[in-house]
Amino acid sequence: MAEPTDPPPPDSELGAATQAAWAAERAQIEAAEAARVQEVEAAARLERERIVAEVLALPHLPGVYRYFDAQDQVLYVGKAKDLKRRVSSYFQKNHAGTRIGMMVARIARLETTVVRTEAEALLLENNLIKTLNPRFNILFRDDKSYPYLKFSGHAYPRMSYYRGAVDKRHTYFGPYPSGWAVKEAIQLMQKVFRIRTCEDSVFNNRSRPCLLHQIKRCSGPCVPDGQTPEYAANVANASRFLRGETDEVLAGLQAQMMAHAERYEYELAAELRNQIQSLSRVLQQQVVEESSATGRERDVDILAVKVQGGRACVNLAMVRGGRHLGDRAFFPKHVDDATALHLDDEPVHSPERLVLEAFIAQHYLASPVPQLIVISEPVEEELADALAAQTGSRVTLQAQPRGQRRIWLDMCVTGAELALTRLLSEEGSQQARTRALVDALDMPVPELDKFRVECFDISHTAGEATMASCVVFEGHQMQSSQYRRYTIEGITGGDDYAAMRQVLTRRYSKLAEAAQAGTGPNQARLPDLVLVDGGRGQVSMAREVFEELGLDLSLIAGVEKGEGRKVGLEELVFADGREKVYLGRDSAALMLIAQIRDEAHRFAITGMRAKRASTRVGGSRLEDIPGVGPKKRAQLLQRFGGVRGVADASVEDLASVKGISRELADEIYRALR
Repeated sequence: MAEPTDPPPPDSELGAATQAAWAAERAQIEAAEAARVQEVEAAARLERERIVAEVLALPHLPGVYRYFDAQDQVLYVGKAKDLKRRVSSYFQKNHAGTRIGMMVARIARLETTVVRTEAEALLLENNLIKTLNPRFNILFRDDKSYPYLKFSGHAYPRMSYYRGAVDKRHTYFGPYPSGWAVKEAIQLMQKVFRIRTCEDSVFNNRSRPCLLHQIKRCSGPCVPDGQTPEYAANVANASRFLRGETDEVLAGLQAQMMAHAERYEYELAAELRNQIQSLSRVLQQQVVEESSATGRERDVDILAVKVQGGRACVNLAMVRGGRHLGDRAFFPKHVDDATALHLDDEPVHSPERLVLEAFIAQHYLASPVPQLIVISEPVEEELADALAAQTGSRVTLQAQPRGQRRIWLDMCVTGAELALTRLLSEEGSQQARTRALVDALDMPVPELDKFRVECFDISHTAGEATMASCVVFEGHQMQSSQYRRYTIEGITGGDDYAAMRQVLTRRYSKLAEAAQAGTGPNQARLPDLVLVDGGRGQVSMAREVFEELGLDLSLIAGVEKGEGRKVGLEELVFADGREKVYLGRDSAALMLIAQIRDEAHRFAITGMRAKRASTRVGGSRLEDIPGVGPKKRAQLLQRFGGVRGVADASVEDLASVKGISRELADEIYRALR
């Protein structure tokens, strides 16, 4: 657009001709601007007419619709019993001043998919929501898969913690709400049924039982004395117990005990007596037990929702085999925007119901569905039909339970309230810390929610396996999905300055080019603050990199250790020449900086350790060591119980193995370390 010229001097200084020329130029500019506005408005009208024409051509069938903005970003995904009627309601009424009006004004195009039933529409809608991440839908993030307790398909099955795709060769129990719940179940199985937990490689190479056998946590099937039919019976009883058949297990153990006693096999009877006592104690310690009110349903999910302060929490509690295994809290995004979208011709539902419906539809797309789900809010009936169509069996959604199920639901509601209160408290604290840091550094940040910090750290062991980390803080929280690790190569081992130069150059060279060209994507924008874990030396190196890339030096700050390297005495060192800043031991800004720096250090050191372990062990297996053949490898594994045991052994211990000379022991020691 042409810029208007400066206003003319007073009439006394200009002639009439000059004044007229200026007025004509001004009129020309205003006319051009008016023409451009009219052109934009005309294009918008044509675009809206095109969209309305598409809407009028839609069928009266169930389906799913998607709205996109001018940048082709998805705005909203919805389902409808009648596509034409539903989508038309967005464009035929005046929604000015509402969230719907704000969304409709941004719609540049739409897409629709026709399906056979409303249940299919519901499943497709939530598949697309999870895939497209729309701006105006309630969205639950994809969490890691649930853990299981696994019995391997071995002659003497191994019990282990498992997370991932299932294999038909093995038996799985769960899912469990957390890894802690699985580990607790494993400990219980060890105490009562004495199932092995060792790796198959260790199991196949042992010559005597391990410590777990000595403390009566394993029956020792790794040696011939422990390879008895009783082990298979224990595995079967453990499986039945995990499925909730506790009475049957106890009755079977008591019958076996009496049979041994009648044959005067008192030692075997005493072992079964101890097993029964251990199992009885476990059942007594179980706080929530299945009652007659639950009938034969042993697997139940309980869902409770709480909405407050613009945030929502859905708490999921799991009952498996009649035992309450614990709960897990989920916090969705876009709650305010999504719950505000309400058309005049549709029923008004509470935010709690909308959030719960979104969770049920999205969560059970990729998770096992129990036959009974107890819920704190009534939901639409089509949800149960959609879940039944997905699983191939009937699914009941019960909103007003009684008896034991009511107790479970009340516990779940309390858990949701506590989790949401904790989240709001933590978010308030984090926002206060962000504000304190921005104020302490006097930074011009127009939107505090978009304040972004990237922090770098270097980690190595005496110059070996050098690893750099970059962690990101944005939106008042650490953004783990944006973390990056950088393997540092081509430098002198232990040169932290060269490592910092390399990681900063690799991180910001392309961003600098994009920023200078004005084409940088929002998700890869330059941060508002770059923290380096170090003092003036590291800051000087960062300054050199930023000067070469043409970036603003005021972005860089180093976290310098205080006197005696004591926590709370850190100071900030700046690359643009500003004086050092001491924030104070109790400063909220220092707490945030320490949180970000510690996370960068953790992320760097875990990456370095993994790389070092891969270099030392993964890249130097026993069979790759010259002089170690299959026979010597078997002897070493049998003696030390696995590769890890061989790696931890001293040269003297290695040399004590038959066939391993002192020279070969030295070679093995160096290769594995």
